Amino acid sequence: MHVQIKRMPLKKMFNTRDLGGIPTADGRVIKHGKLIRSGKLYKIPAKTVETLKNYGVKTVIDLRIFTELEEDPDTLWEGVKYVHLPVLCTATPGITRERSMQRTMAIESKRIKEEFGTADNYMAEMYCAVLLNEEPQQLLKQALRLIIDNEDCILWHCSGGKDRAGIVAMLVESLLGVSEEVIVHDYVTSHRFQRARFFWNRAGLVIAPVSLRFKKILYGMMAAKPQYLTAAMNRVKEKYGSVVGYCKEVLGVTDDDIELMKIKYLENAAP
Repeated sequence: MHVQIKRMPLKKMFNTRDLGGIPTADGRVIKHGKLIRSGKLYKIPAKTVETLKNYGVKTVIDLRIFTELEEDPDTLWEGVKYVHLPVLCTATPGITRERSMQRTMAIESKRIKEEFGTADNYMAEMYCAVLLNEEPQQLLKQALRLIIDNEDCILWHCSGGKDRAGIVAMLVESLLGVSEEVIVHDYVTSHRFQRARFFWNRAGLVIAPVSLRFKKILYGMMAAKPQYLTAAMNRVKEKYGSVVGYCKEVLGVTDDDIELMKIKYLENAAP
């Protein structure tokens, strides 16, 4: 299925998208102006703030750890509700993006190589950990409750808008009945939206005075590879039967919640 996902053209926000228009398996689509996933809102210009206000964003969920938000605090505006839900409680290579992490990555790359073999294996395991460890589960539960109860436009974000924001998007889209194929397509779109930044980051690594092993680890962590998300979804399905089953059993989502979400966030597709 070909689904066109467009980036919101917001200055200094490189990976922000409205989930509006994404189709569900029953032939409906997600409403525009309701659900936004993004990277950080650090030092965004006044024009971008005004656009988000006009768009109706009334709640911002920040999924970053404390160090990240201390280094790059969100730009907020009067009337917006800010909720901090750090789904990872400690710095995690490849997931968190705080500047201080850069100083430890050389050591971490050796550990990742020894424990996981490749960056791809490591990233897949980190996605599984977010979904299957008790502490992040409690925060994902709170994030979903905010989205279920939301009446306006809600935005959730991490640093790059790829990993933690992508996991929350996967849960929301699954509950709304979006097919796995389209969910993964939405996830990997992060790589396309940040292609220029990825190119320059990779170019910088080519000339960086670090080992090839370290470079390969970082290359993998920069990407939004489908196997990262599908590995986590498959692990959840093995244990709970489906992502929706996981949301019900672990995150406390009820059938009434799912029906309410569909009423709030879905509409008939344009003929």
